[in-house]
Amino acid sequence: MLKRVQHDERANMNRIEELFKKKSQRVLNVYFTAGYPKLNDTVGILESLEQSGADLIEIGIPFSDPIADGPTIQESNGIALDNGMTLKLLLEQLEGMREKVNVPIVLMGYINPIVQYGIEAFCKKCEEVGVDGLILPDLPMFEYLEVHKPTFQKHGLLNIFLITPQTSDARITEIDDNSSGFIYMVSSASTTGAKTGISDEQEAYFARVKAMSLRNPTLIGFGISNKETFDKACKNANGAIIGSAFVKAISASDDLPRDIKEFTKSILSH
Repeated sequence: MLKRVQHDERANMNRIEELFKKKSQRVLNVYFTAGYPKLNDTVGILESLEQSGADLIEIGIPFSDPIADGPTIQESNGIALDNGMTLKLLLEQLEGMREKVNVPIVLMGYINPIVQYGIEAFCKKCEEVGVDGLILPDLPMFEYLEVHKPTFQKHGLLNIFLITPQTSDARITEIDDNSSGFIYMVSSASTTGAKTGISDEQEAYFARVKAMSLRNPTLIGFGISNKETFDKACKNANGAIIGSAFVKAISASDDLPRDIKEFTKSILSH
């Protein structure tokens, strides 16, 4: 009986895999920074994104040195921290969100604040509030596999790895073998928001990965900012991740639900 309960709990948490079973193309993942523009906007943004058509939502955990992020998201991190956002407060804000939001939720951040919070306590709280996965760019694969994987799995959390144009085929295969949910395809060797278009070189990289017929779905991020780049990404992957462009769109909003709806519609319109 105990084993069956554990299996059911994992199944209930596994919204990311359920999403890709239902929808394998044009999956829209939208990123925003927790506590931005204002401290208590987090759950309202989640609700508006789901209502506007986002398939998956990535919440950034503000950090003082977000090395993978460009100026827009770095600035949003700084403002969120100045607003008073912390990892502890974010997890408190997410309590009860599953009464309002059904789409998969991924937390993106850096390992240091999570270690300070306590890995086991963090994963337990994520399970309680309904978080489905984690993106931790500075968590090495060997450390995840040797140290943290049992804890993540115990609490139903999928760990999402990143690949770049410089990642070898052998490494991509290794990542695919040790991944679940999806693989985050970084479109270029730069920070988020650094480019606004997709080059021929990037499209060749997308095609190379697509030809590998990976076990996991792929979502392309970094430089996806509008309908054109979203559509291009979707030709070579299961969908795309939009971050900096969305953060810019809500930065000066005086009506978040309206502006979120307009932004999402501009990406998904046919």
